[in-house]
Amino acid sequence: MTDDLLIDQAAAVLKPHRVGDRLFGDVAAALRTRDGQIFTGVCLDTGSGTGFCAEHAAIAAMVTAGHYVIEAIVAVHRDDDRRLRVLPPCGRCREFIRQVDPANLDTKVILGRGDVLPLRDLLPRHEWPQPLA
Repeated sequence: MTDDLLIDQAAAVLKPHRVGDRLFGDVAAALRTRDGQIFTGVCLDTGSGTGFCAEHAAIAAMVTAGHYVIEAIVAVHRDDDRRLRVLPPCGRCREFIRQVDPANLDTKVILGRGDVLPLRDLLPRHEWPQPLA
């Protein structure tokens, strides 16, 4: 599966739902494991701060299925004009991806059509610091 098809997989699960001033499912993520399995998820925005990003939902589905290494991941959103946008993972998501498995530093983060960077380039200085002398 190409990166463009992974973008399309994420877009396919976008089904925004408004509850009061909160919007559920307006960001969707898709990830591909090394063996080619696809997992998707959507964000949940809650007023109590207990919500989570679409990447978290997709990763939780992956881990539930017994996988830990992500080959590629993407998150998407449709703006008010229905244009599809690829969203970079927030800092919390970048760290979450890294912590699921050390090999995920090599995860391809899709930032747009033809625009891909390894997670390690988006998460510099990720090593645990050495003790002070």
